[in-house]
Amino acid sequence: MKKNTKSLSLREKDPFLSREQQRYEHPLPSREWVIELLEQEGVPLQIPVLAGKLSVTREEYEFFERRIKAMARDGQVLINRRGAVCAADKLALVKCRIEAHKDGFGFAVPLMPTGEGDFVLYERQMRGLMHGDIVTVRPAGTDRRGRREGQVLDIVERGQKQVVGRFYVERGIAILEPEDHRLTQSIVLEPEGLAELKPESGQVVVAEIESYPDGHRPAVAKLIEVLGDYADSGMEIEIAVRKHQLPHIFSEACLQAAENIPDHVTPQDIKDRIDLRDLPLVTIDGETARDFDDAVYAEKQGRNYRLIVAIADVSHYVRPNDAIDKDAQERATSVYFPRRVIPMLPESLSNGICSLNPDVDRLCMVCDMVVTYAGNIKEYTFYPAVMRSHARLTYTQVWDWIEQGGDYPHKAQIEPLYKLFQILQDKRQKRGAMEFESTETQMIFDDNGKIERIVPVVRNDAHKLIEECMLAANVCAAEFLLKHKHPSLFRNHLGPTPEKLAVLREQLGLLGLHLGGGDNPAPKDYALLAEQFAERPDAELLQVMLLRSMQQAVYEPGNQGHFGLAYEAYTHFTSPIRRYPDLTVHRAIKAVLQGKQYKPESWQALGVHTSFCERRADDASRDVENWLKTYYMRDKIGEVFEGRISGMANFGIFVTLDNLHIEGMIHISDLGEDYFNYRPEIMAMQGERSGVRFNMGDRVTVKVARADLDTSKIDLTLISGGEVPRKKNRKAGVQTASAAPAARSKRGITVKVKSGAKASSDHKSHEEKRKKRSRSESTKVNRKKR
Repeated sequence: MKKNTKSLSLREKDPFLSREQQRYEHPLPSREWVIELLEQEGVPLQIPVLAGKLSVTREEYEFFERRIKAMARDGQVLINRRGAVCAADKLALVKCRIEAHKDGFGFAVPLMPTGEGDFVLYERQMRGLMHGDIVTVRPAGTDRRGRREGQVLDIVERGQKQVVGRFYVERGIAILEPEDHRLTQSIVLEPEGLAELKPESGQVVVAEIESYPDGHRPAVAKLIEVLGDYADSGMEIEIAVRKHQLPHIFSEACLQAAENIPDHVTPQDIKDRIDLRDLPLVTIDGETARDFDDAVYAEKQGRNYRLIVAIADVSHYVRPNDAIDKDAQERATSVYFPRRVIPMLPESLSNGICSLNPDVDRLCMVCDMVVTYAGNIKEYTFYPAVMRSHARLTYTQVWDWIEQGGDYPHKAQIEPLYKLFQILQDKRQKRGAMEFESTETQMIFDDNGKIERIVPVVRNDAHKLIEECMLAANVCAAEFLLKHKHPSLFRNHLGPTPEKLAVLREQLGLLGLHLGGGDNPAPKDYALLAEQFAERPDAELLQVMLLRSMQQAVYEPGNQGHFGLAYEAYTHFTSPIRRYPDLTVHRAIKAVLQGKQYKPESWQALGVHTSFCERRADDASRDVENWLKTYYMRDKIGEVFEGRISGMANFGIFVTLDNLHIEGMIHISDLGEDYFNYRPEIMAMQGERSGVRFNMGDRVTVKVARADLDTSKIDLTLISGGEVPRKKNRKAGVQTASAAPAARSKRGITVKVKSGAKASSDHKSHEEKRKKRSRSESTKVNRKKR
């Protein structure tokens, strides 16, 4: 390439020229100078053009081209599809959290949702990243499937500080195999700590990461704790707490501050508060509840009702940025496990001075409402008060009394509440709010901590009564803050995106169902559709389809309404003992009442953090529940159960077992001697030769084949079920999905259970995934009874 004086002088103006000359024998234009030149040009330049402007010689060109491509890899410049180089726009950077997948790929999820979706990251991009990392991403177009692609420029903060997993020694090297399957690489353990803690092979341990993977070397960590054997009682919770990095130890400053708070209400506390101690407020909660956030009272006033919802005044005891507040904000929510709770607040507050326990004075924030006979909230007011709960009632008690009728305890309080509930329930239906009924379960343990049985949780009208009272108070809180233009966190739930709506309509159409509302369906359209399929055997799956078409509910500073509940504005006010957003809403309401402003450091960041912590808590609770159900089924291996098909994937069908309410999977290879294909458009699994079809909601008979504690998965084998095609000209001999002929039932087919059933790749045990590890290691784990 020819040189010219003008270009030569431009290269000589490089402010980092001397640094490059010191570093390299044949210095090139510095990265900083290349970026500045591109910004000055304002348009993309082909690499040869850029080289010419910087007087790059023919001998230097290959090295210069490598530098430009390295800059592109590092995100300093972008190379478009035409090969032109352009300056990277810093404003386009997106801060994201890494969500890794066990198969090696992952997603970068924007911390501040933009509505444009997540960035897909391929396996090569994930090599130096770990699940939970906070990164800076530059958008880089879309892939062939229309997914957003991104380029990770920088790791802002590592998401994993400590890792929980199994200890093993391989080829003389101590390693930790993470319990979180989203951490796809083994972690090398430093010798330091091993001699002192003496872990045994297969035990669950915790290690602190010293160095992170960089794409060439694995992560290295120091062993800091041995939790014990995998099947020790309570181990599933210890693992979940560490796997999901749940804060579970209060700081010394927090505990000291909590200890300094009196365990009773003082005369100074009730100054300037309305006295409601003579008002017969009652709490209605579950049998095992220990922290009581809310108390209720209703009375008839002409054609209207007065409804009082009193909520524990946590904000009186927990002040912004004090030691308790810092710990509470970090946790953001209480986490509920079977037999254990990780509270947001120290127990002396959550179960003590803040809890609306019966027959003791307690401070509260009150939403005092007038509700019309038509279910409209005519007026409301908020005020701080002092109260005394007149009774601690349970849902079961209240519903039993209502069903029995006649005279019953606390009828004077319950009867008006129930009549008001019926009015509010009718209003809810007219409003078009969605109300999906799903089966929740409760585990009953014996004295030794072993699961005795799993029972469904019956949601009766007493549950719904309290729910409607809380919804009314939450709506008033949202309207109050909007009316007074005070910033706050709102509970936003948006309807379907155009893309999800199109998919939903296609699926519904194939099932003979229709969602009204055109391009902009309203909550009422969803509710009407739900009524149409309520009696179908696949109703629960259809509910899931509707829910997945909508966006996830989140906490955000700007109100966008709640689609599912059909509210124009909604927030959370009623659970400040266990939810941090509710505590901030209390502070905001108090600030308005006092003519002040409550200003946390960032409402936006607070919304992102509390939304993330809510999902994290749900994931941890789900992990523990699934593990316990799997443990429970280990004693049921070989037993036969009736069930209903509750889900499908390309590798098999999921069956929910009657009475147990536990879901297991039949691998596609165990459906019979045929090639079965999953047809998502009609939600069915169909055999190519036999035509045998398994539909959502079909009844099947299955045998429990395996309960894998490592993956919390239950494998089933098919005994009978499936729909035989009605064609009369079926090939002779094709009677069942099994190679051997069997008796045909009226509904479907019967197949033989094959020995050595093939397991799903998703159901491979921890040991099977580690091919070079001796399978005998797992037998050393001590299986203690629960």
